[in-house]
Amino acid sequence: MPITKQCIHQGSCEAANTLTSEVCEIAAATATPTTVTKVTTLTTPATIFMPAVVRAIHTCASSFSPSLTSSPLPSSVPSSIPLPPPTAYNLTSVSTSPTLAAVAAKAASLLPYRTLKMYCRRFLIVIGLVCLLHSCLLWNTAAASISNRATNSRPLSNAPPANGPQPRFLSRGHTYRAVVGDTLVLPCQVENLGNFVLLWRRGINVLTASNIMVTRDERIRLIDGYNLEISDLEPQDAGDYVCQISDKINRDQVHTVEILVPPSVRATPTSGQLQARKGGPVTLECKGSGNPVPSIYWTKKTGAGKSSARIGDGPILTLEKVERQQAGIYQCTADNGVGDPVSVDIRLDVLYPPDIQVEKSWIHSGEGFEAKLVCIVYADPVATVSWYQNSFLIQSTDRRIMSSRGNRHTLTIRHIQQEDFGNYSCVADNSLGRSRKYMELSGRPGPAEFYSPKWGRLSDSYNLTWKIDSYPPLEEVRLLYRRVLMNDTFQQPGRWHDFILTPEHRPASEPLTHIMSYTIKNLVPGAYYEAIVQAKNRYGWNEVSDIFQFIVASNSIDIPPEESEVVASSKSRHNASQSLYRRSSQHLMLRTAFNAALFSLGMNYLCQRSRQFGLGG
Repeated sequence: MPITKQCIHQGSCEAANTLTSEVCEIAAATATPTTVTKVTTLTTPATIFMPAVVRAIHTCASSFSPSLTSSPLPSSVPSSIPLPPPTAYNLTSVSTSPTLAAVAAKAASLLPYRTLKMYCRRFLIVIGLVCLLHSCLLWNTAAASISNRATNSRPLSNAPPANGPQPRFLSRGHTYRAVVGDTLVLPCQVENLGNFVLLWRRGINVLTASNIMVTRDERIRLIDGYNLEISDLEPQDAGDYVCQISDKINRDQVHTVEILVPPSVRATPTSGQLQARKGGPVTLECKGSGNPVPSIYWTKKTGAGKSSARIGDGPILTLEKVERQQAGIYQCTADNGVGDPVSVDIRLDVLYPPDIQVEKSWIHSGEGFEAKLVCIVYADPVATVSWYQNSFLIQSTDRRIMSSRGNRHTLTIRHIQQEDFGNYSCVADNSLGRSRKYMELSGRPGPAEFYSPKWGRLSDSYNLTWKIDSYPPLEEVRLLYRRVLMNDTFQQPGRWHDFILTPEHRPASEPLTHIMSYTIKNLVPGAYYEAIVQAKNRYGWNEVSDIFQFIVASNSIDIPPEESEVVASSKSRHNASQSLYRRSSQHLMLRTAFNAALFSLGMNYLCQRSRQFGLGG
């Protein structure tokens, strides 16, 4: 029977198309036991280029001579995939026989190129999926190899028998707290470890296997057996560390590490400077970090650089209707108990129009002398200061010198002349407003200052003493006094008594200060009085002095109340000592009489005993 008919009769080529049948006929016509060779095993992509033809040839060759196909056809060769283009692959890899090569070339020339291209795309997709599966298998094999090396290639068969001592942990899992930068030791003590491998891992990362360091972190090492030491701790070292025995049960011990971080704080904004207008609100803010989360509080620095009492808590400090006195340096402090508290300074500048304070509103001087007018200006932004005399702007000259030091502005007038006396004003301007304060430079005497004690020593008179500053000599002094009727509920002043006094010529050693005194007579004992003094020189009368109050001594006690208290206290102590002396004398007399009675009884007893024994006369 011809080979073609035999292939068709046996059904070996029924799945093939017309091309496959023709291939069978060609093979039958040209094949002999010496020319038909067995199809080589297809194991590489270069040999899987004509699967349908190869399968057909293999089937027909098997029908013709089973000895020609002793090698089985690979299962990867499908029976229904058409041929690719004849020029796509090297046909010599299919068979070493020129006869089979000719058959393959003949079969490949019978299919259209477009059909072959479509099936080649499907074939490449299948090849890609196979390669992906192959890569996964290789990855699993590599992982198993690494795990085998980590356990030092110790087979589980080396484990102790089931009835032998089992490994167990001697240490216990614990939660550790350590500060950043410190060194921490995590214990792992095991009994009956045998040939098992002890692992340290953190999550899925293996740190050590037996005595082998798997991690590349040089801060981690094993000490005293399997205890894990971590030096120079960092915040990211926090977490769970597992010491594990690589037996079938996979027993493990877990240590939890919490890293304590000292507090840190930063100001918002980072420049540490804020500005606010007077009368408006302002918010100061700082942010703290650390583990545990730090608490934040606010203080304000004083002039000496020290912090005042706590003025607020929390990361935000809000000041409502801020005043110029609230400008300064505020300190935000963070503290979490780890290390020392840390602080950051925020400078608050309050913008406001000028605010002026004068050192003296009335300045006394004389011709040929010098005077200084001082005004203190508070302003932000910084103000420009001008000086005026009687509403006329003052220009700096050799006699009139304007200077400033900080917020203190001074107008110095040298060699004062008659026209220098008058009203002066200090004017300050900035972008937010203007302010003005007035002062008077005068040659009139200064106000009188009293030096007398408040409590008089005499019951019908009182000596009043005062001083007055005046560059020119005093021409006249006026003294006024009156009695004041006073009790716990009201006071009623009496009529003023007026005295005109002529000052004495003052010595040259006291060119400025005039000290005067006057004794007021015919006063009511124990009464309250008020007095005022006014003086005049060639420039005029000065301002009336402040009211001075004094008390006349009464008839019964000629000493002030505070001194009478001392005397009363002395008398009380004297009376107490006399009473104590009398009580002590009485007690001493009683003791003496008692002792004398005891002595008399004793003597009588001795006399009676001597008579009883015939010792007496």
